[in-house]
Amino acid sequence: MKVAIVYATTTGNTQALAQAAEEAAKAAGREVSISEAASADGDATVAADLIMLGSPAMGSEQLEDSMEEFFSGIEGKISGKKLVLFGSYDWGDGQFLRDWADRVTSAGATLAGCVQAHLAPEDADLDAIKKLAAA
Repeated sequence: MKVAIVYATTTGNTQALAQAAEEAAKAAGREVSISEAASADGDATVAADLIMLGSPAMGSEQLEDSMEEFFSGIEGKISGKKLVLFGSYDWGDGQFLRDWADRVTSAGATLAGCVQAHLAPEDADLDAIKKLAAA
């Protein structure tokens, strides 16, 4: 099983979730690719069996710019795919992840899970992303 993890980060919080997912997926024997959104290969990402995308909240609960650009580029290609979303936020309540989840399902993909961390991920957040990556 191939797992593609693509993330954007500004303070390292979303990166910590991505690295926890990578660790768990590898421990489960998965073939894993991990990259930042600004340099990710969209075609290779959508070829994976499980796509894990992460972003911090920016502005008024929006995806980070490089993740918005990356996701917009693959959004029309994810129908029938299995996705996990994850991210971190400071203010608000993580609405950006719920909005993103709506976009994923509207594009015809299956949302396998969503992990949101308020600021730095806590143990429960890391455990949740690990479970989704290893499942």
